[in-house]
Amino acid sequence: MSIKTCRIGRVNEEPSQPAGIRQIADALGISIGTVDRALHSRPGVSPKTLDRVLKMAAKLKYRPNTAARNLRLNKHLHIGVFLPQQIASFYDPLREGIRDAAAAWTGSAIDLVFYTYPRLGEGEFEALKAANWERFDGIILAPGSPNKLASIQRDPRRNTAVTYVSSDVPRSIRLTSIAVDAVASGGIAAELLGYTISRPAPVAAFTGDLKIQDHADKLRGFAASLATLAPQLSLLPAIESHDRPKDAHTAALGVFRKHTNIGGVYINTANSLPVLRAVEEAGLLGKVKIITTDLFPELVPFIESGAVLATLYQRPLTQGRMVFEALARYLTVGTSPDRITRLAPHIVLRSNLSLFTGFISQEGPASP
Repeated sequence: MSIKTCRIGRVNEEPSQPAGIRQIADALGISIGTVDRALHSRPGVSPKTLDRVLKMAAKLKYRPNTAARNLRLNKHLHIGVFLPQQIASFYDPLREGIRDAAAAWTGSAIDLVFYTYPRLGEGEFEALKAANWERFDGIILAPGSPNKLASIQRDPRRNTAVTYVSSDVPRSIRLTSIAVDAVASGGIAAELLGYTISRPAPVAAFTGDLKIQDHADKLRGFAASLATLAPQLSLLPAIESHDRPKDAHTAALGVFRKHTNIGGVYINTANSLPVLRAVEEAGLLGKVKIITTDLFPELVPFIESGAVLATLYQRPLTQGRMVFEALARYLTVGTSPDRITRLAPHIVLRSNLSLFTGFISQEGPASP
C-alpha cells in the first residue's frame, strides 16, 4: 500500500473575525478562503471578485478581530489530515473545505499535513501508524475500521485530539464527529421512492461497506422508512461494492438481469456512476426510479434528463470546514465542540438543480 503525503507549509494569517468572513462568503456564495485572500490582498482573486468582496465587507461593516489575533498569536497548530483517495468526488471537496477553513483561520501559524489511503475502510490504520499520528496536536480522520481505530485510542496518556469526518466510530475516544445525518438520508431516499413508485416492486440498495457506520446507518434508515412508508416495495439484499467501481458495475448488472421488474434503486455512496452505467446497459434507464448520493459534474446530466430522480448531497465542503474549525478552536482556546454534529443532507431534484450546479465546488447554497 502506498501512502501519498502532501504538506501545506506554515499558513501565517492576518487574523480576522470568523463570523464576518463567513457572513461575507455566505452573502456572495463564494468560499471563505476566497474572502480571506481578498480582504488581505493575497493573490488568486480576480479584480471582479475582489470588488464584490470589498463592497460586501463595507456593507456588512466588517472589522478585523484584533483581540482574537493577540490571543492566538503564538499558537502553532500541527494537524494531520487522513482521508481516502476514493471517492474523489466526495473527498476532494472535503479537503478543499479543510484548506479553506485553515486559510481563513485566526491562528498565527497552521501546519497541515495531508495523508491519503486507498478508500474508506482500507488503509487508514496503516496510514496512521506510518505517520506516527500521536506526534500531531490534532488529527482529522475519515474512519472506516471500527475495531482497529478503537484499539489505538485506548491509551489515556494520549494528547492528540482526534476528530472524525464523514463517518463515525461511536465507541472510540474522539473530540468530535461531523457527518451528514446518515439515518435521515436513508429515510429520505426511501420516502421519495415510496411516493413515486405505486406498483408492488423490488428495490435494490447499493452501499460501500456495512462495517462502516455511515453506510450501515444509511441502509438502516432506508430499510426502516421503506417498510413504514412504502409497504408496496420490497428491499432486496444490499449490495456491498466496497466503493470499487468495477465491483459495483458487475454486481449491479447481475441484480438488474435477475430482477427485470425492479422498481427503484438507492445508491448510498458517491460511487453511483458504475451503477448508472449498469442501469443503462440493462435497458432500464428512465424506467426505474433512482436516488443517488452527492453531486458532481458527471451526475448532473442524469438529473437533468430525469434518469436520476434525486440525489442527497452530503455537503463535503461544509463538513471539511466545520471539522477543521472545531479542532482549531479546541487547540487554540480550549473550546470543546459538540461530540456529535449531524448535517441535514440537501435534496437535489431536477427542479432545483440550477441552485447547485454553479456552486458544486463551493458546496451549493451556503445556509445549512
